[in-house]
Amino acid sequence: MVKSVMVAYALWAVGGPVGLHHLYLGRDSHALLWMLTLGGFGFGWVREAIRIPAYVVEANREAERERRTTPTTVPPPIGPVRFVGQVSVGIYFGTVALIGLNSLRFFYLIVLPLCVGAGVHLVSSIGQQTSDLQKTLTACLITSPIFYGSSLSPLPISLAASVTAAQNRRAKIPRTDGSTPELGPRLYRLGLAWLAFSAPLGYCIFHNTTATLYYLSDCVSALLDIFWFLPWLKNVFEYILLMPYRLLCVLTGGGYYEDAWRKVLEILLKEYTAKEKEALKVLSLDAEASLEDITRTYRGLAKTWHPDHNPSKEAEAMFMKIHEAYVVLLQRHKPHRST
Repeated sequence: MVKSVMVAYALWAVGGPVGLHHLYLGRDSHALLWMLTLGGFGFGWVREAIRIPAYVVEANREAERERRTTPTTVPPPIGPVRFVGQVSVGIYFGTVALIGLNSLRFFYLIVLPLCVGAGVHLVSSIGQQTSDLQKTLTACLITSPIFYGSSLSPLPISLAASVTAAQNRRAKIPRTDGSTPELGPRLYRLGLAWLAFSAPLGYCIFHNTTATLYYLSDCVSALLDIFWFLPWLKNVFEYILLMPYRLLCVLTGGGYYEDAWRKVLEILLKEYTAKEKEALKVLSLDAEASLEDITRTYRGLAKTWHPDHNPSKEAEAMFMKIHEAYVVLLQRHKPHRST
């Protein structure tokens, strides 16, 4: 079926950050990459405003070529944008692995290089070219032990994998019968790939809920502030990023109001972390203590243990311990202070 530029642009405008237009054009690898990175971290999606006509022409030309000619074996040219994308997505996949899978055995020797290699290979398979997956993963596995245990190891591993992928690039072999794969199996494979990427990260998030919520809220706020000069684009990203919360409201019968969101936060932040429990113990408070109780207790203890008022040797150390405990509990109640 001949692809339409108008349909591709419509899908780009409605669901571009999740790759709907790439799915329409049969660019499944590109669609998966956009699903996992929200449109290439936003920049790739914006760049495609001028690239879509070329994508449509390429899709229609490739469909015609598959029906009438034999596949070509000429290696495609090396593109700097693709190479930078391979390195960036390889680092991105490695960072996600560091967040969600670093507790696994042999993480730095096997798990991390395989994750980085998967990200590099995904970018190298976009469009009408691909690379040798086995050689790409081999380069990752060889490079990984050199930087064992380093949190910066995704960078050199991704560089080595990207160079290997660029050296072993080749044109994709089209289907001999000229047919197009059905949409159902394609969506099934994309869903499995998305689940494999998001499941470890989701597991980590639900086991570190309190710290994760604070971190994510800061990240979302910083991301949205980047687009202050384009309010409409900021609203689009905000709508997409808050989609899980909107779905939760629909399932629970809640509304899209601040009070409902505050209730969700209160449920998620109900459990104290180990650090917060220790802080409560230092201030001799129970789990139900309010912000006013915490502040009042802190002021009393701080006055008692302040080195200017307490000549004992342990006064200074105890005063610092009390102050640190207060800061920890203050951070926990930060959302409530802003309301």
